[in-house]
Amino acid sequence: GVRLHPVMFTDKEAIEGALPFNFPCFTTHPRSSMTFGDLDPAQLSGYVGAFQEAVDQEIRVFNPDVIHGQHAWILSSLAADSGVPLVLTVHGTDLMGFERWPDLRHYAVRAMDAARKVICISADNEALTLEVFPEHADKIVRMRNGFNPDVFFPQHLDRAEVLAGHGVDYAGERLVLFAGKLTHFKGVDILLDAAAAYESSPGDILTVIAGDGDMRDELEGQMRELGLGSVCFIGNVSQAELARLYNVADVDVVPSRNEPFGLVAVEAMACGTPVVASDSGGLPNFVNAAVGALAIPEDPDDLARCIIETLRRADEKPGWRDEIATYASGNYSQSVIIAELVSLYEEVRG
Repeated sequence: GVRLHPVMFTDKEAIEGALPFNFPCFTTHPRSSMTFGDLDPAQLSGYVGAFQEAVDQEIRVFNPDVIHGQHAWILSSLAADSGVPLVLTVHGTDLMGFERWPDLRHYAVRAMDAARKVICISADNEALTLEVFPEHADKIVRMRNGFNPDVFFPQHLDRAEVLAGHGVDYAGERLVLFAGKLTHFKGVDILLDAAAAYESSPGDILTVIAGDGDMRDELEGQMRELGLGSVCFIGNVSQAELARLYNVADVDVVPSRNEPFGLVAVEAMACGTPVVASDSGGLPNFVNAAVGALAIPEDPDDLARCIIETLRRADEKPGWRDEIATYASGNYSQSVIIAELVSLYEEVRG
C-alpha cells in the first residue's frame, strides 16, 4: 500500500535523470556533506524544480486527501498552492536552517502559512516554533515521535557475537553505546570527555560509537589525544543492527547539545536499554529517573557520573530492562501514535 517517488541525486557517477549534485541536508548526513546553504543558484533551482514536478505529478495521479509535509522548509512549501489540506511537522533542524540561511526563509514561511495544522514533537520544539512563528500559534498541536515496534524490541543476544560483527573485541566490559550523526550538536565530544573520567573509574567500560558524519576525523583525533583505550567507532549500521546493539548495551547515551526530540533514545528504551541523556531540548519530555538519568548539558563530569550511576542501578535491578521496554511500548510505539495522526488527518480534511 505504499508507493515511492524518488528524486535522484549523484555526486560521483552518472545516474540517468539524476540531479548532478549530492542531496542537501540541514546538518551533515552519512551520505552527504552538502547543506542547503551550499546550494548555488542553479542547484537550488534544479532541486526545487525536480521536487515541484514530483509533487505536482503525485497530486495529479494519486489525488490525496491530505499532504503531510516533513519540516517547515522547501519541500513542504511546494504543496502550498495545491488546494490539498497540508499538515506540517516541524522537526527542529528546519528551525536551525531558518536561523542559518535567511535567504531560504521564505520557503518555511510559505509552508507555515499554508499548513492547516502544525505538529511539534516536544515542548521545547513547540516553544522554539512559537518563537519563530508566533502568528501560527492556533495551528500547533503537540504529537510525540514513535518507534517502529517491528524493529526495536527486546532480544536475547550474545554481546560478544554482536560486537564481533563490527570488528570489536569484547572481554567482559560494561557496554556504553552512542548512536547518531557525528556532528556538533550531537555532543559526541562531550561523551569522549566523559569517557576519560569513567574509563579511570573501577570496573571496565567499553564505549561503542555507531554513526558517521563531518566530525568523525576530529572525534577520533580527540579519542587519541585523551588516550582512550576502550572507545570504538564502528560507522553506520542498519536499523536492524542498531536494534541488536541497543539490546546488548548496558546504557545508551544521548549527549546532544540540542535535540528537538531524540527518537534514538526511545528506540533504545524499546529494546529495554536505560538511557542517559542531556537535560535539554525534547529529551526531558520522556527520559527520567524511571528509565535512566538526565545529565547537565555540556558537562562531561556530570555525564560520566550519570553513566556510572545508571550502570550500577542496572546491576542492582535485574527487571529494570523489562520495565523500560514496557514504558516505551505503551507510550511511544507507532501503533499508539498513528491513531492520533489519523484523527488529525480526518480533522483537517473536514
